[in-house]
Amino acid sequence: MGSAVVPEPKLPILNFSEQTQKPGTNSWVLACKDVRRALEEYGCFIVLYDKITCQLNNAIFGALEDLFDLPTQTKMKNVYHDKPLKGYVGQIPKLPLHESMGIDNATTLEGTKTFTNIMWPTGNDHFSKCAYSFAKIAEELDQMVTRMIFESYGLHDKYYESFAASITYLLRPLKNKAPKVDEPTLGFVTHTDKSFTTILYQNQIDGLEVELKNGDWLKVELPPLSFVFMAGDALMAWSNDRIVSPSHRVVVSGKQDRYSLAQFSFGNGMVQVPQELVDDEHPLKYKSFDHLGLLLFFGTDEGYKSKCPIKAYCGV
Repeated sequence: MGSAVVPEPKLPILNFSEQTQKPGTNSWVLACKDVRRALEEYGCFIVLYDKITCQLNNAIFGALEDLFDLPTQTKMKNVYHDKPLKGYVGQIPKLPLHESMGIDNATTLEGTKTFTNIMWPTGNDHFSKCAYSFAKIAEELDQMVTRMIFESYGLHDKYYESFAASITYLLRPLKNKAPKVDEPTLGFVTHTDKSFTTILYQNQIDGLEVELKNGDWLKVELPPLSFVFMAGDALMAWSNDRIVSPSHRVVVSGKQDRYSLAQFSFGNGMVQVPQELVDDEHPLKYKSFDHLGLLLFFGTDEGYKSKCPIKAYCGV
């Protein structure tokens, strides 16, 4: 007898139908369990969430092409002096295919307009509307999944409202150029996100790869109009290492440029492991920490070079 064929692992795909989105329904309760299982095993999952129409999708990626077609010196005006890791990234010799920018507070019209007016001093309503529309959909999805996480651990009533009130969002438009012949294909280096959560959305060019617990790399194949929900280091710490913050990278191929959007959530102020997540099996792994402090630490040599920045920053 031949040996059994082991199927290739794939990220879980969760379908958030209208019924699933109603707290208290059977579908909601099952989704809470599925979300927790996926985040504890993979640190991320694919979400089918039908809030983006084909028309909005096309408008968003058309707007991103216009943004990245601007002169480099214009794009480099995207700077947040008091906030590390939030402005323009590009023109890096070791990463010639990568460019990205940051739109702080993109879930407010004021936030998207502030960014837009720096890029287009005469204004660009189309861009700011597209960015804002996407950011609001990603915010709605993020709040729903985060609530599911809290409910799955039985912590919703005690902690969720104050947690949700502390969250701010950063939207990053990203471009990975199609590699030329003989050009390296690395679109972005292996890393974990420093956020609580990240929501990713792309044009139909795959490139995201996620590291599994056994060290293998999984190429993520995304259905059209779907999202990836990913746990960041702050959520891993909050969960006392129950949830994984997965290492991931971008590897590009083919002849088309890859455009994507990543919306990150960050806590304002101190983050603490809930006492309910500490027990004999899960002794306390992290001291309470300041989320902005984690970003500042990661911006230092020690933080950047450490194997697990959050453990170096606030591990017990």
